Amino acid sequence: MNSKSTAFFKAARLRTLPLSLSGIIVGSFLGYAQGYFDWKICLLALVTTIGFQVLSNFANDYGDGVKGTDNSDRKGPQRALQSGVITPKEMLNAIKITGVITFIVAVVLLYFAFGKDNFYYFLLFLLLGLASIAAAIKYTMGKKAYGYSGFGDVFVFLFFGLLSVVGSYFLYAKQMQWSIFLPAISIGLLSVGVLNLNNLRDRISDTMASKRTLVVKMGEKLAKYYHYSLLIVAFLTALLYSILHYKSPMQFIFLIAFIPIVKHLLTVYHNKDATQLDPELKKLALSTFLFSILFGVAQTL
Repeated sequence: MNSKSTAFFKAARLRTLPLSLSGIIVGSFLGYAQGYFDWKICLLALVTTIGFQVLSNFANDYGDGVKGTDNSDRKGPQRALQSGVITPKEMLNAIKITGVITFIVAVVLLYFAFGKDNFYYFLLFLLLGLASIAAAIKYTMGKKAYGYSGFGDVFVFLFFGLLSVVGSYFLYAKQMQWSIFLPAISIGLLSVGVLNLNNLRDRISDTMASKRTLVVKMGEKLAKYYHYSLLIVAFLTALLYSILHYKSPMQFIFLIAFIPIVKHLLTVYHNKDATQLDPELKKLALSTFLFSILFGVAQTL
């Protein structure tokens, strides 16, 4: 693998995939537990989500790179454009190719899910897919990138949480159940927690680059309280769903995933230098992935 291929591989940020797949996993398990499941839909949904995530990562690398946000002041790993190995034009081409491939896979997914008999559902989800692509690109790209004005948290909550869990469940069931929004909120808030942690780490460099994330707007102290709230409410909504749909004590095995999350909260609470929080990103993302597996499996027991 040459240096350019390696740079693109790193720009894809595969370590972010477990987090992005968590919502699909929960939605799929919920569908399976209620007698709605199809392996083709599941696999295509996972591939589509991976495409959206890689597209988002490429777009973030490009947007932050051309704006100069990724510079020597940033404490995270060096990005592709920042390193100079990949040019802006090459990254832009990668964004276009990834977007087209992801859209094609999404259309195939919707055809298998809805066929010709549910055209309006097909059209609705097609529009949601286009919105997902647009949201992934506009996070840091363009003059009005919403990630630079504090709306990144809203995007992550809606697309990584609500759309991912409720949307994937709907692909199987073709119907809505209000309580599904509870675990969707859990996944959404845990995902926002990862973003907030990332923004806590980059608060100083983001401030210097005029990237007005919520952390920059709130300040470090309030951002930490916001972080605690995200993870605590995520726990409460998952707990509420399990209580409402109680069948056996095994439904609460997801609590195991919150043991490292509690340790993470204590680490953030005692932290005095937010630039040292980078290792916690991986821990929280993997804890969210573990939660999605345990919570999902618990629904089938």
